[in-house]
Amino acid sequence: MDINEKILLLAILKKKDDETLMDVVSTLENTQLFTLKEGKKLLKKLKSEEFLTDGILTLKGELIAKEVEQEFKI
Repeated sequence: MDINEKILLLAILKKKDDETLMDVVSTLENTQLFTLKEGKKLLKKLKSEEFLTDGILTLKGELIAKEVEQEFKI
């Protein structure tokens, strides 16, 4: 898993209730982490790897996102 995927998972974990996945991707795009096109590809990849379903993190996705959070706290 590359760093952009990890950051996107963490951002989805930390998103506000009224934010959509595209809002999260747009926010990260504004920080120049990746382009909107790359962000959409990452979302699609995370969905295909079953980290996301119906716009929310799966249990698998949440566990990985929490591991990423701990990784960044070190």
